Amino acid sequence: MTHPRAPYACDPAHSRGRAFAQPESAMRTAFQRDRDRIIHSSAFRRLKEKTQVFVAHEGDAYRTRLTHSLEVAQIARTLARALHVDEDLAEAAALAHDLGHPPFGHSGEDALQDAMAGFGGFDHNAQTLRVITKLEHRYPQFEGLNLSWETLEGVVKHNGPLLAPGAGPEALAWGFTAYEGWRALELHTHAGVEAQIAALSDDIAYNNHDIDDGLRSGILTLDQLLELPLVGDVFRSARARYPDMGQDILIHEAVRELIGLMVSDVLTETRHRLSQCGADSPDAVRALDQPVVAFSEAMTEKLAAVRRFLYANLYLHYKVKRMKEKGKRVVRDLFAAFLNDPQLLPTTWQRTCDGAGGQATARTVCDYIAGMTDRYAVDEHRKLFSLDGWR
Repeated sequence: MTHPRAPYACDPAHSRGRAFAQPESAMRTAFQRDRDRIIHSSAFRRLKEKTQVFVAHEGDAYRTRLTHSLEVAQIARTLARALHVDEDLAEAAALAHDLGHPPFGHSGEDALQDAMAGFGGFDHNAQTLRVITKLEHRYPQFEGLNLSWETLEGVVKHNGPLLAPGAGPEALAWGFTAYEGWRALELHTHAGVEAQIAALSDDIAYNNHDIDDGLRSGILTLDQLLELPLVGDVFRSARARYPDMGQDILIHEAVRELIGLMVSDVLTETRHRLSQCGADSPDAVRALDQPVVAFSEAMTEKLAAVRRFLYANLYLHYKVKRMKEKGKRVVRDLFAAFLNDPQLLPTTWQRTCDGAGGQATARTVCDYIAGMTDRYAVDEHRKLFSLDGWR
């Protein structure tokens, strides 16, 4: 059953267009086309071996950036359909939101931030914009993917405005201002409903799959989770309903129910906010002083407790920290080696360098490393620093 498009939904027929004008597709809307370009990009494929929490090659059962992005997209489509907004735009923003993440998760990002401190810095969200507007090379007419304005806006602003009222470009990470059209993205406003949906879907996905992966790794235990608000109640309820089920099935059942509860909470709170604000267009949503897609206050408090628990018991666990430190070391070593001798880079990457230690070289090295998978980064490190096999 189809429903009429909500007045606050983005309409692909009235898109603000693309940086490089192209004829419209006879078979797909502008946002469907964006989604497909993202899926077919090389940056999207590389997410399959980029760390979420556990380093990608530690086990096939753990989430990677790719499987995480797919889970976010699935939740985003569900929310967008229920709110009668554009599912394809919400999905596109969800699929693209992590394209700028370097290898080894946030530890790799921290290492690149430190390495780029004297060269304009590094921000994974800004790097995502750089990937989709410049670094992807698939078309003869333009750099990047030439996505619609709404998708670019959604990717950049899915977590809210980037500029406070009256703030200038000096408040932005370098990667944003390096994009020629950054001013047109209206970085002082919220994004549309679809992008806000992608942001909340991200929260729902990683809270739940980090619990799932943490339990399956043995780092977290069920007894620990039973003390948590919301999570403990759901696990106890699932075990009471099915007392004879094994732990694997219990985890699946509880995580499934947790996702459902969070999705329902977002829908209830968002419908309330939309009815209260009276937004009758996408621009009216952008002009509001707070997001319309949100968790309720009660759910926000419960999720804050869950995040504190995961931070203390999973992200800071010594086994996870050891792998993070290894990842940082790999990124630091690679960056220093390539910056000091750009001729160590593949030939095609040397063309945009300006000599050892130069600004252009640093940005080229950053782009090269940020695009690596975990496995490729480890292999490059081994080639440069390991003497194993030498005679």
